Amino acid sequence: MNDKNGIPTAGTFGQLNQMWFRLRSIEQNSSLTGECSLRLQFLESHLLLIPVSGRGWITVDGKYSELRPGYLSVCLPGQLIEAQLDSSGELGLYILRFDVFGLRDLPGPHEPHEPASSPELHCRFPWEGEAAVASTITYSKHCEAIAASMRSDNGLERLRAQSRFYELLYSLLSDADQLQPSDIDAVMERVKTYIEQHYREDLSIALLAGEAGTSARHFIRLFKQRYGLSAIEYLTEYRIRQARSFMLPHTNYELKDIAAYVGYKDIAYFRRKFKQVTGVAPATFMRNAKLKIVAYHGNLIGALLTLNIIPFAAPADHPWTEYYRRKYEPGAVLPLAEDDESRIEQLASLRPDYILGLEQTLSPAIQQQLGELASTYLVPRHPMDWRTQLRFIGDCLGKSKEAAAWLNRYERKAKSIRADFVFEPASVRLLIARISAQTITVMSNRSLGEVLYDDLQFIPANVVNRKLEGQTLTLEELESADTDKLLLIVDEDASSQAIWSRLRDKAPWKHPDSAGYSRVELLPPFPWTEYTSFTQELILELALSLWRNWT
Repeated sequence: MNDKNGIPTAGTFGQLNQMWFRLRSIEQNSSLTGECSLRLQFLESHLLLIPVSGRGWITVDGKYSELRPGYLSVCLPGQLIEAQLDSSGELGLYILRFDVFGLRDLPGPHEPHEPASSPELHCRFPWEGEAAVASTITYSKHCEAIAASMRSDNGLERLRAQSRFYELLYSLLSDADQLQPSDIDAVMERVKTYIEQHYREDLSIALLAGEAGTSARHFIRLFKQRYGLSAIEYLTEYRIRQARSFMLPHTNYELKDIAAYVGYKDIAYFRRKFKQVTGVAPATFMRNAKLKIVAYHGNLIGALLTLNIIPFAAPADHPWTEYYRRKYEPGAVLPLAEDDESRIEQLASLRPDYILGLEQTLSPAIQQQLGELASTYLVPRHPMDWRTQLRFIGDCLGKSKEAAAWLNRYERKAKSIRADFVFEPASVRLLIARISAQTITVMSNRSLGEVLYDDLQFIPANVVNRKLEGQTLTLEELESADTDKLLLIVDEDASSQAIWSRLRDKAPWKHPDSAGYSRVELLPPFPWTEYTSFTQELILELALSLWRNWT
């Protein structure tokens, strides 16, 4: 538990004796251009970012903050993050991925023979966000020692890496317990808290700058620098977030009363701001929110997100689920059990309006049981591209117009992005591949391939055969591919990482091309391998960032 400034309390650290930690990996991230980055991704494990030189930024669930030496960032599983260091000057960023286990119901002093319960995964680290550190050099030395031990083939030395990771965590939590944020950070946090406490009132920049004890111009710059949006934009988003909480199924308020309560006297202005923030009119949001729509399979959630629908329930083991829980009000998405029998028991008591699922994964008996519980729509067995899937789901849920409007916006956006490139995409040979275990698979269709080859019209590299489903390459074929750019997804297992290590040490990949650009860009598996409308739009935005500086 943290106090109002984000500082962990003594009670939080008191639970450490019931936790244990396992380091998954450590890397000193630096791309071949000298620019260090983490592409937009959902986290499967905890992530610790330790900048030791240079400056940059990180967004966590859309919230912006700086990366700079003297501060660490702790990110939690399920968060949607993106990070980058500035390419100017010397760069250094350690990235550590780790798991946290919790031990519950430990045997008491009078129960020596009763075994403790099994370790419980998904336990939360007792710190989230940014933490000040006493010495960047100390953490750099910790990371150097851990990395050296992790690279060893000796089992004892790799065990030592885990021990050294515990030493690093001890330093982190000790610093967090003793160091306060910088004066500027503390002032900005105090003003943000003031906004959240007084959001129903008429707040002005002059008033907020007075709370910060600085000029209006200086305050505007500091707040935007700290949070990635202006104070007035934050006020608007906070008001709309509060308004949404009064529109959920268990509420029964009129729109004019909600608008007035959150600080808007003009209901027409409230409607405009609500649609600006959420992308949907308040009446539509209220109607959608009151429908109990179940995403029986997690990889259908992206389509619902596109249609501005918050699922009433969704699988607990899918990254989208945790994203929803963070993006919207806590408890807005009910986590479904893992097995069909338990899920059906859950849904029988919830009485949903609609159930959305994948036909090919459900037996006829389960399909019949779901149909008896609610109106059930199953995406058909035959292969369906993402556009057809979005239209199908829109038709099922009475959102055909919303689906058509979104698709029109997508096509306009793709056309605009093509026009924004200062080069002709058809002149760039592109290879997209995934290293998983011992296999290198070409991703020429669906997901990344469909957006980049079809919508943005990049040219497939010479080794790509788009008519061949599941095409694979040898390492030698990948090394010799005639391509201007390689987008590479590398899974986190040891075999995949070993292949990537061999590849990046090869001469053709170690150096940029003749124009000074990297030939290789690394992407995380998720969300880039998911095939939904929401992910396709993310890929469009990814393309802009990948080729922003090409001439």
